[in-house]
Amino acid sequence: MKAELARRAAERAQLMLQEGASREDVLPLLIDAAEQVAGEDAVCSILMLDKDGLLRNAASPGLPADYLLAIDRLKPDAHVGTCAAAAATGAMVVTCDFRADDKWAELRHLPLALGFVGAWSMPIKAADGTVLGTLGTYFRTQRSPSAEEVKSVEVLASAAGLVLERDKERVA
Repeated sequence: MKAELARRAAERAQLMLQEGASREDVLPLLIDAAEQVAGEDAVCSILMLDKDGLLRNAASPGLPADYLLAIDRLKPDAHVGTCAAAAATGAMVVTCDFRADDKWAELRHLPLALGFVGAWSMPIKAADGTVLGTLGTYFRTQRSPSAEEVKSVEVLASAAGLVLERDKERVA
């Protein structure tokens, strides 16, 4: 069921792109699907790399503005958080417990203050494999994503890659 939900959302996103919809219209659709896939009061976020190679908010409707401001312009770094690490490595990064993961040493107070205890992040890539951003999921319980969640979010991240790649081409 989760895979079907993700597939339908990705197809809808592609249709919206073909119709000329903006990034601001398409990415929230993918975030909504990712949150439905994760369940359990999860909150998802899409960060994109800007022209300077820093992570910026692209779609994070469930996160407060002060949190987004605090993480704005993070540099991809394999040793920081989940999204910065996923952006740096181009691989999925999972943190089951912020308190037990050294990658969160300087930032853990931010998600903990919102009631989140763990997160995972999937890199969003262009067709050529270049990392364009990340799709992160925050959890209020200690857990790892299920195999079905991973496969579903891979589909959603691929659709987000089409959106971010299109916008990158428009700017270039």
